[in-house]
Amino acid sequence: MHALSGAALDARLRAFLAEDVGGGDITSEATVPASAAARGTIVAKSGCVVSGLAAARRTFELLDPKIWWDAPVSPGERVDTGTAVAKLSGQARAVLTAERVALNLLQRMSGIATETRRFVDAVAGTPCRIYDTRKTAPGLRDFDREAVRDGGGVNHRNTLFDQVLIKDNHRRLAGGVGRAVTAARALLPAGGIVEAEVETEDQLREALEAGADQILIDNQTPETVARWTAIARQRQPPPWVEASGNMSLATVRRYALAGPDCVSVGALTHSVRAADLSLDLDVDRGHE
Repeated sequence: MHALSGAALDARLRAFLAEDVGGGDITSEATVPASAAARGTIVAKSGCVVSGLAAARRTFELLDPKIWWDAPVSPGERVDTGTAVAKLSGQARAVLTAERVALNLLQRMSGIATETRRFVDAVAGTPCRIYDTRKTAPGLRDFDREAVRDGGGVNHRNTLFDQVLIKDNHRRLAGGVGRAVTAARALLPAGGIVEAEVETEDQLREALEAGADQILIDNQTPETVARWTAIARQRQPPPWVEASGNMSLATVRRYALAGPDCVSVGALTHSVRAADLSLDLDVDRGHE
């Protein structure tokens, strides 16, 4: 699990704020008195699975350490249109300056969590799990991965260093999947995991013979996934099996029923549709 917290989270959020604020929030500084206080509510404008509340709160806190925050919902909770997911009050200028960064993170993460939950629900009742991929926006991977977890999904390898995953280009440049698996096995310490992507039955058998721990069946029909999964599990110990390739809500259950341990879905993060949330503000007379 890769969750941002503490100094690492603050550094990332400060960079996001610096990108947005630049030399200063001239609109807020020109129109809002320095002494003004604001109170507001973050509202879900459509149904969604909530994710990113901690990051949003911390964004506001970095500009106003005394901000008051209350979130009546929990990460991973499904909410209906009109639900207040958080309430806050603090220095008006600080709230306005932090608003866009906080909402951008909250909307993106809630969008990912919502889409992930749809896929998780689609395979409910099967032992198959929904995994994400490394197809994330640079700089946002830890946020995206947290959102997948909040949606009920599982994180695949986080970085290239976490696990060997031999893909088509590795296979071609190494001279075949068997050679690639053998070379990786020779380099890794005991217990290191080698996963190999296969696109033909010959490649599958070659990867199994070379000792791949995990098999990634890519861009095949559910029927082929079922047949190749059965072949893979004849080996003892049987490898872990992943299916991938243009997965959609319309097809993912058929793939899950084909028997793989997981289905990986790049669209969870590379094609995210942000959830619709907004911050409604008013003057906070009680803190003036």
